[in-house]
Amino acid sequence: MPAYNAARTLERTYADIPHDLVHHLILVDDVSRDETVEIAKQLGLEVIVHRQNRGYGGNQKTCYDRALEWGADVVVMLHPDYQYDATRIPQLVAPILAGDADLMLGSRFLGDPLAGGMPRWKFISNRFLTGVENLAFGLHLSEYHTGLRAYSRRLLETIPYGLNSDDFVFDQELIAQVVAVGGMRIGEIAVPTRYFDEASSVNFKRSVVYGLSTLRVVGAFLLHRVGIRRSPKLLPRRSPGESGAV
Repeated sequence: MPAYNAARTLERTYADIPHDLVHHLILVDDVSRDETVEIAKQLGLEVIVHRQNRGYGGNQKTCYDRALEWGADVVVMLHPDYQYDATRIPQLVAPILAGDADLMLGSRFLGDPLAGGMPRWKFISNRFLTGVENLAFGLHLSEYHTGLRAYSRRLLETIPYGLNSDDFVFDQELIAQVVAVGGMRIGEIAVPTRYFDEASSVNFKRSVVYGLSTLRVVGAFLLHRVGIRRSPKLLPRRSPGESGAV
């Protein structure tokens, strides 16, 4: 769980996690100004505290590094803001455990995100960016911009996620890496979402920056794909079929 000022929602998020399936919980705190760390420790989570704010992407890098060190076979990334329904984790990870997928996304758009309170401007921008990414990546996903995801160990050991942005566009760079490297399967399930005052949400200005950054990721992917400008980010750390940890 990449966390920043999640004290008001962390316990509710934790309560919904299926603890009979999830063997280890890691929370990385990005210098929160509330009681996130104290509450996480009371709940028995493994807590890693950044000495300075590293951003959403930087936080995830620490999460995945630690999960791989711990020996995880499947890693679930869940925002601790109670916006996503953590009770869907079993359905999310099942295709990875069965060997049918390496990346699973919890999609709000396989349901009705507007009914969950998603602002209409977020709905429209999400639809636009998802359409552009589907065209560029040759996929047919309903959503790319979700805060509930699951990864196979093989995927995280293959792609160079450490080269990605420390900002919110980290997630889109990671999907571009998966597509560029090839040999890995992506799936999605429907996940209801909740919008409320305590849930973290990117404001309009930050969303514009995020949208432009996503379009740059798409552009870099296309230039890499046609061989005009090769990007180290889009090359594997090792072959997807190679065994052994990195």
